[in-house]
Amino acid sequence: MNLTSSLVSSSWLSNYIEHPDLIILDASFRKPKSNLEGNPLSYLQLPGARFLDIEQVFSDHSSALPHTMLSEEAFSLEAQKLGISKTSTLIIYDNLGVYSSPRPWWMFRAMGHENVAVLDGGLPKWMKAALPIETKRSSKFDKGDFVAISQSDFWKNSKEVLDSVKESETLVLDARSKGRFDGTEPEPRKGLRGGHIPNSINFHFNDVLRKNKMLPAIELKEEFKKREISDQQLVFSCGSGLTACILALAADLAGFKNTSVYDGSWSEWGLPGDLPVVRAS
Repeated sequence: MNLTSSLVSSSWLSNYIEHPDLIILDASFRKPKSNLEGNPLSYLQLPGARFLDIEQVFSDHSSALPHTMLSEEAFSLEAQKLGISKTSTLIIYDNLGVYSSPRPWWMFRAMGHENVAVLDGGLPKWMKAALPIETKRSSKFDKGDFVAISQSDFWKNSKEVLDSVKESETLVLDARSKGRFDGTEPEPRKGLRGGHIPNSINFHFNDVLRKNKMLPAIELKEEFKKREISDQQLVFSCGSGLTACILALAADLAGFKNTSVYDGSWSEWGLPGDLPVVRAS
């Protein structure tokens, strides 16, 4: 079973949900800010979904930075625990629509697994279509044989970003809000400077979404075009490497190929230190 796009619809998934190679991964945050007590989206899931814990499991806790990518060995082990194999077709969703799900989509691709896609509209769209759901439960799975093979061009570190912003061939796109980008509103993480990476441009992740679904490809292309973004090396950044992956998904759907994510993002760049910061005048 080979996917032809990085995004699938609820109707597509409904048709293929019984396929033996297909694994559905729930990448929702356990307590997203929008989940008030009693919200059913916090305890419901797609049939047979397996919980991929971005914050507690699929992040490197030896790093002081949030959501840092795991090593090959650690990623392989955790993927195997979820029953994921080399031949698995992975469909990833979250309970906010399209928010946290693009992060593990990017992570699996960065670890050499191309047969992975995001469910457009996530759990809310699935439920709106009156498709089957179930109560979340803890499960153990037969160990998979997934082996991570890191693709180095998928990630940038601070030194690589610093070197690249001096080149006209590379452009950093910052998915944070305009106020955070300009340094006119405070950062949600304490101790970080306000502003942005030199020569980067602001491209808020909400601009590629409509009602928590991805814009159609033709509209995504227009969003990049109106910002005069051409087929150059694109590096995506945000607060902690999460919403940067929404832009990475948008770029993929719009046909861009030369893309990377700055894993440390502003959680690293904004720390007190020598990395240059630009603020709105």
